[in-house]
Amino acid sequence: MAPPLRRRIFLTVSAGVFMSTMDSSLVNVALPVLMKVFHSSLAVTQWVVLIYLLTITILLIFCGRLADQWGAGAVYSRGMLLFALGSLLCGAAPTIWLLILFRFVQALGASMMMATGPALIRSIFPPERLGRGLGLVGIATSLGLMTGPVLSGLLLRWVHWRAVFLVTVPVGLLFYLAGRRQLVRAAPPLSAPTGTGQGERPGLFDLTGALMWAVTVSLTILLATHATTLCCGRGFVPSTLFWSGFVLTGLCWLVFLRRETRSRAPILPLQMFRRRFFAMAVLSSALSFAVLFFVLILTPFYLARILGLPPDRMGYVMMAVPLSVFVVSPAAGRLHDRIGARIVATAGLGCCLIAVLLLAALDVESSPLSVAMRLTLLGFGQAMFLSPNSASALAGVSDDQAGVTASLLATARNFGMLAGTALAGLSFALHFAWATGGLDMRDFVPAAAPEFMHALTRSFQYAAVVGLIGVAASWSRQGKAAEE
Repeated sequence: MAPPLRRRIFLTVSAGVFMSTMDSSLVNVALPVLMKVFHSSLAVTQWVVLIYLLTITILLIFCGRLADQWGAGAVYSRGMLLFALGSLLCGAAPTIWLLILFRFVQALGASMMMATGPALIRSIFPPERLGRGLGLVGIATSLGLMTGPVLSGLLLRWVHWRAVFLVTVPVGLLFYLAGRRQLVRAAPPLSAPTGTGQGERPGLFDLTGALMWAVTVSLTILLATHATTLCCGRGFVPSTLFWSGFVLTGLCWLVFLRRETRSRAPILPLQMFRRRFFAMAVLSSALSFAVLFFVLILTPFYLARILGLPPDRMGYVMMAVPLSVFVVSPAAGRLHDRIGARIVATAGLGCCLIAVLLLAALDVESSPLSVAMRLTLLGFGQAMFLSPNSASALAGVSDDQAGVTASLLATARNFGMLAGTALAGLSFALHFAWATGGLDMRDFVPAAAPEFMHALTRSFQYAAVVGLIGVAASWSRQGKAAEE
């Protein structure tokens, strides 16, 4: 592939990554404002984030299969256009429920980009430079995350909350028009089998399994986010409805996994998880993003409710995470190319664990600078983990498995984000309600600051447990020699 074409493809993919990650950080900072504007509860307001993550988590595997049939470039470019349309609709939403619906449209486009982006990068970088290529994409990720909080704070304070969504529209349209032809040339449809081990055509698809996946994941998140409304009495004893939902969700998982082991074209190719390097890469990725989103969801509320920061200053503090990612990502990719993922990625997750423990020690008198320092350590750890972990998984699979591998990695990341968001909201809401006798976050008053801090501390402690499991999973992967 000619260098000019490679550069254009890389810029287009990076623009999509920048746009989708910037949107995520834009919305996280805006959650307290959206709660106030629509006077919605925490359980409802967090669905502005949850519907985006849930849709992506469900559809990423679909899009990976679609990429094998249509070509990763075609799927990516159409996803960029759909994302821009969804952003436009979100900016015009008159109610919280329509905003959630339009976030679903936006997420359709984002899932198409996220599922195929790593495969496109893989197509333009040789294997020995894959870690460096993904590290460079990490720069685009960090730039999006870094721009989002600051831009969101400025837009919320000086323009309007609708501008938070509209700002990505011109970016999406511009790069769609500029790069759609180059993307199609870079990754045409596969003519070979998909590599699932059954010799099926790229177009063969388990529709029933896909629907079961969507229902199972949706039930899991609904149960987690609305558990507080399924409890009765001041003691918050789980009701019969809660236990019924819990049992139903467990049965759905069992039936889904059983079907996937027998399907000729599984939506979730479980046989790939028999390879230790791949299974641990996927598991540790999901756990790392769960930890990250515990922090990204709850910290803005701490900054707004306890420290009393305006939106623009909140953005400056939250920028600490992506700023450290921006600095560290290229070095992390190069370290993977030299010594493999096990040491680099595990050390990164160890830093995340320490950062979350430090966040759990925050109090009502902590300074914004002390919060930013903790977030910087968290971003450093995420940067050390992400690109080595992705490169280790992609380097160990064949060309005809690149699409599904990229979609599985993206599914793991988004499932982690989804689980982190749901569990953060659930743990905080339960502890805050227990401490205040049943109040919701929208009913917060300054006198409830001690109860707020109790709920925040407990939530970050749970995140630390998740981070510890992630460290163990990352260390248990095989070394570089075995991966290759």
